[in-house]
Amino acid sequence: MSTEDQTGHGEADPRFERPPAPAELFDLSGRVALVTGASSGLGRRFAQVLHGAGAHVVICARRAERLEELADLLGDRVTVFPADLARSEDRESLVERTLDEVGPIDVLVNNAGYGTPSPAEEESLEHFMFTLEINLVAVFHLCQLAGRQMLTAGHGSIVNIASILGQVAAAPIKEVSYCAAKGGVVNLTRALGAEWGRKGVRVNAIAPGWFPTEMTSEQMFDDAAGVDFVNRNTPMGRGGELRELDGALLYLASEASSFTTGEILTVDGGWLAR
Repeated sequence: MSTEDQTGHGEADPRFERPPAPAELFDLSGRVALVTGASSGLGRRFAQVLHGAGAHVVICARRAERLEELADLLGDRVTVFPADLARSEDRESLVERTLDEVGPIDVLVNNAGYGTPSPAEEESLEHFMFTLEINLVAVFHLCQLAGRQMLTAGHGSIVNIASILGQVAAAPIKEVSYCAAKGGVVNLTRALGAEWGRKGVRVNAIAPGWFPTEMTSEQMFDDAAGVDFVNRNTPMGRGGELRELDGALLYLASEASSFTTGEILTVDGGWLAR
């Protein structure tokens, strides 16, 4: 019996629609994805994952040689635009060049970040402001620049990379400026998601727990005390592996999350559940 017969009308009953195959659900073929901080760590992995899902990836970071190495690895559907995201003019140029030379941005992944430990009572105002510039101001500015085009198009997905340290304190690690910046990213994501939701632009964030990256390895994963700290305080008893962020990224970047905005997707092995 056809779905038309079952409903008694000339249109299909959604109860009997075939759900999309997983490959279709997460497919990014024909999309343009801009990934910042793509020269190492999470950003490099994110670029590879989005490229693997079919997107044309625009990769950005300060270290051009690292970006070229990644471009050689990926092959086709990749564009390299080196930029220093601490500079507003570089952020503007990055988005302008992407729109002019590649095409409309469908996915923006704000991954570039910076953080070095410093006791709060000793941290210079300059260091605090620089940390906020990279981790929060640049994120807002890129959301705004790419968001204008997305709003005009009526669709787009922005994925901000926050942190568990935007939701809880870092103590005993001394990361006041980093915590403040990532806390700002968390609520910036909620505010933009709510403001742009009716206009077809989704804004969400991933909040990773402890993962081995260039920024965390020396402090946490190359140090026995750091490894012990992570293992003791993570309910799953270990730090994360980069591959364990793949699903969260693809979910938020693709139409799989078409009814999700303003959300913070935490991937932390249970850290915040303690």
